[in-house]
Amino acid sequence: ARAMTDTPPFKTSDNLSGLPEIRHGFFGRMGGVSGGLYTSLNAGEGSGDVPGAVATNRERIRTAMSARALLSCYQIHSADVAHVTEPWSVRPEADAMATKIPGIALCILTADCTPVLFADAEAGVIGAAHAGWKGAIGGVLDTTVAAMIELGAEAGRIRAAIGPTIQQASYEVGPEFRNTFLDASPHNAALFLPGKGDRFQFDLPGYCRQRLDGLGVHSVHDTGLDTCALKDSYFSNRRRNQRGEPDYGRNASVIMLAL
Repeated sequence: ARAMTDTPPFKTSDNLSGLPEIRHGFFGRMGGVSGGLYTSLNAGEGSGDVPGAVATNRERIRTAMSARALLSCYQIHSADVAHVTEPWSVRPEADAMATKIPGIALCILTADCTPVLFADAEAGVIGAAHAGWKGAIGGVLDTTVAAMIELGAEAGRIRAAIGPTIQQASYEVGPEFRNTFLDASPHNAALFLPGKGDRFQFDLPGYCRQRLDGLGVHSVHDTGLDTCALKDSYFSNRRRNQRGEPDYGRNASVIMLAL
């Protein structure tokens, strides 16, 4: 019974839950051993948390998924995808992963950026992407889908799930930010609502949905959970900045082909 109490809670996505060959979960702050700013399920190896606590937290996530390995990248806001063929000991610099190997859990780390989990169950191919605004506009969702197609997936069969991320109501940006998106496409204007003064409210998950739709990935489920607003449930970099805190924990979004 004790082992069960160590299983951290996680959310699932409607369009991935019905696939018996896929395991996935969106983990937040709860169910770990970290303290202070990192309370409690901080999965970020790149944070300033006690490494042993992060390792324990990640082991709990791995166990919750029944995975033989839990892999994360050294995320750099790029469009680079790592093709996973076996567990690694040194994290590659990349912001997405794709694999057809069962038992290896792909783990994206976020604290407001958009985590996207992908599955073509029929082909036995999964992917996972870290899509902050830079990665999203830079094409990280496109490269993830392309990497999956290389492994035998078909865009029309891929289901994508958008995990907890900063939602429009919490994401205030300036006019330069908006101009960057308008320069990319005038259609992006619809993703910005007027805010206070010269500020705008940007819909990052909406932008990700739009990109996925353009890639032919039409089965997309958005959990609609706001990392910045749900302070007890999720880590948030923006909230950390608003509070003047020195660091922040990372939420884990995980997908795996069942063994």
